[in-house]
Amino acid sequence: MKANASPTTPVPRQHHPNVLPLKGEIDLHVSPALTESLNAMTKKKPERIVIDLSGATYIDSSGLAALILAMQRVEAYGGRFFLTGLHETMRSIFETSRLDQIFQIFPDVDAALAAG
Repeated sequence: MKANASPTTPVPRQHHPNVLPLKGEIDLHVSPALTESLNAMTKKKPERIVIDLSGATYIDSSGLAALILAMQRVEAYGGRFFLTGLHETMRSIFETSRLDQIFQIFPDVDAALAAG
């Protein structure tokens, strides 16, 4: 994490409470706050949760683990868990770890929200 960066709890979008935008580096310092946000969202058992990664620049194994656990919780109650906005670096991380085959990935939030 950059020296001037501080972990903040990701907050769902006001207009779309089931959309969680993530920004910057999603690493060991940010993952606990991410997990907290995801837990709060999944407790409500929404039909779908969309994680907007268009503002994220990096994700490490702790961030990936937080997303995997949230996806498993959502799928356990019959919901859907989508990722959106992966730019080239982020897409490479998901492809290298083969998680692009596990997660449902959409180009943007609107496409994920429109998915049936």
